[in-house]
Amino acid sequence: MAIRVDLSSVNFGEKERLLAQGGGFVVSAFKYDSGIAALRVKSKRGEIVVLPFRGHQIWSCVFDGRNLTMKSMFREPVVTERYLETYGSFFIHCGATGMGAPGPTDRHPLHGELPLAPFQRGWIEIDEVKGTCAIAGTYEHTVAFSHHYLATSTYVMGADSTLLDASLQVDNLKKTAMDLMYLAHANFRPIDNGEFIYSAPYTPEAVRVRKSIPAHITPKPGYREFLEELAKNPKLHHVLKPGLAFDPEAAMMIDMKAGKDGFAHALFRRPDGTADYMRYSPSQCGQCCRWICRTPDQDAMAVAFPSTSGLEGYTAEKAKGLVVNVDGGKNWRVDMRLGALSKEETTAVVKEIEKING
Repeated sequence: MAIRVDLSSVNFGEKERLLAQGGGFVVSAFKYDSGIAALRVKSKRGEIVVLPFRGHQIWSCVFDGRNLTMKSMFREPVVTERYLETYGSFFIHCGATGMGAPGPTDRHPLHGELPLAPFQRGWIEIDEVKGTCAIAGTYEHTVAFSHHYLATSTYVMGADSTLLDASLQVDNLKKTAMDLMYLAHANFRPIDNGEFIYSAPYTPEAVRVRKSIPAHITPKPGYREFLEELAKNPKLHHVLKPGLAFDPEAAMMIDMKAGKDGFAHALFRRPDGTADYMRYSPSQCGQCCRWICRTPDQDAMAVAFPSTSGLEGYTAEKAKGLVVNVDGGKNWRVDMRLGALSKEETTAVVKEIEKING
């Protein structure tokens, strides 16, 4: 049996109200003080809060009593058109007509239009037989003489799982080709002495630290020198020792490798043996970014950001040949799995990574 609720008929009020229940899930709707609509989806193992009409962001994620979401300066999402003025989500779709920090000739906002896109449709579907709950939404982006696409975002929770399946499909509704850029901004909360383990060579050639400073970053004394040292020896970031200078941030592009099943794996093993995890297919996203920010006000990390390009904005990435071309009437999609791993699951994935890395 399936339970489906079309969100266009839902009254998102100040008082949280039940929308659907079944298959091990409880779904409720509410509105933040800012007026932004939200869905709370609870399972046996945790809950996520999704902003169905605001970029289809996952604002927060908790599994087995642990908050996986980055520490930020924001108590709740804010109504704004500026990316950094409402920054604290667990998961954000970035793109699609531009992505990264815009260069001098770029016109796209930081990380494109998708993060704060006004999704027009949304729905949830609980499959009691499969024990899953899907939270989906669509955003149609139309600019005369320029772009026309439909983005469909879907998150699937398992009733007894601490992992999420996340996907985005972009359908080019024009009869001519479109340029596309994408990055999955999954912001986990770090912990001291955790360790990054991932399917890639641990070399400066395969783990390339970004040494350019974006316009929105104000470097501190010693920051440039830290990036230079990290670029020569990327293994320095593998264990998040207290005092490492990820203030305000460090970013790097990683040449991830896939196993025989086509998936690349990255995890952050916590001191207790559990882990934060990201899995995706490099055949869909040919690039991968890691981002670490550890300041008194913000504490966040990317285990892995599946991406189609680097972070330097449309013009620079287009010149590198790293912008995807989607023919008229065709589509592009990415599928990811992310969340928390138990000790046993962490051990199994580490073995798979070691096998891939040889």
